[in-house]
Amino acid sequence: MWAARRFLSLVSQRGCCEVRSALLCQRGSLPELELRYLQCTCCWRSQVPVAGFETLNTSIKSTVLCREEDSKKPLDYLYTFEQRSIILHLLNTATQAELEGVKLLRGRKSVNIVEYRDRNGPFNTLESVVNVPRLKHKSAVIVFNDILNPQKKKKATVQLAKFVKPPVDRSCLEDASSIVSIVCGTNKIAWAHVDHGMTVLDWQQLECPNFLKGTYLASAYLSDISTVVSLLPPTDLYIIEKSSISVQNTALFPIMAHMRTVEAMLFALLEPRSCSPAPNVCPRVINMTRAAVGRHFDLMVGESRTSGAHTVQQLMTKSVTQKCPRINIPQELLMKHRKAFEVGIWKEGDELCDALLQAVAFYELLSQSAS
Repeated sequence: MWAARRFLSLVSQRGCCEVRSALLCQRGSLPELELRYLQCTCCWRSQVPVAGFETLNTSIKSTVLCREEDSKKPLDYLYTFEQRSIILHLLNTATQAELEGVKLLRGRKSVNIVEYRDRNGPFNTLESVVNVPRLKHKSAVIVFNDILNPQKKKKATVQLAKFVKPPVDRSCLEDASSIVSIVCGTNKIAWAHVDHGMTVLDWQQLECPNFLKGTYLASAYLSDISTVVSLLPPTDLYIIEKSSISVQNTALFPIMAHMRTVEAMLFALLEPRSCSPAPNVCPRVINMTRAAVGRHFDLMVGESRTSGAHTVQQLMTKSVTQKCPRINIPQELLMKHRKAFEVGIWKEGDELCDALLQAVAFYELLSQSAS
């Protein structure tokens, strides 16, 4: 027993000495640290050198102070002359829509910049930008850095098989010379007839007085939907919006039942009935998910879709002002629906808006999947 204890003591002492020598050899590489010693708990004879906590805290504090001093420096000292010129040129010449493409300048901040330079003239220094409401030192630095190094936002691509149900061969979709996009609301149905050349042929909506009126009857629903179907123009493909309502929200169960009822009746009335359908015949009625359209136009906030009224307003404006617009809308339809998407009353054209966006998204996603 005594021999075993003696052997373990020698081994532990030798290990402590080796640790000590190794740390002492590194002492020359840490001249800025104040070395102190702790007693070894194994043999109580050796001392292990350690750095003083005060020295480490001093070095950490000095780094933090340097960063704080940089944050207090005027913004013009943080950038070169060329960088300042690039930033000031964009802030002084960009429109509100162009400013919204810069990080942190969406919404009210871009409006404040335009109003400030209209009232006080162009920005002469970067420091003067801080005078704009809602733009402080830290946020201004983020804005300037994004102007100098704009980060291209990767747009989430949607696969063809993910936004069209049931699965359809792409050749069937490409062969369609025109489509009718149909969107159901709580009290109306809207549709947009668009051809393959991205020209709107028809765009309207019809109120359905029997929707969600107490305990609704199937016959009442059938009457309203049959009226809508009789007004739909003939086309190669009907696209019905597939709404995405959270099943966790039990308060929306009546709305979900309403949407599914209208959807099922539209499928039954629009799809030609045949006793023995051919296996290779493409369906004439398909679903397109609402979330896919929202992602295509960047209208999603989490799992919820926001209004696309502003997007439709831009499409209508560009249809008149651009030589090759995203979609061509005839003058009579522009005059008919120009007030449907005005601020404050755009909900009157909610279904109209969604029907047009669904048609545009369908053709654009179809062309993307083909490339």
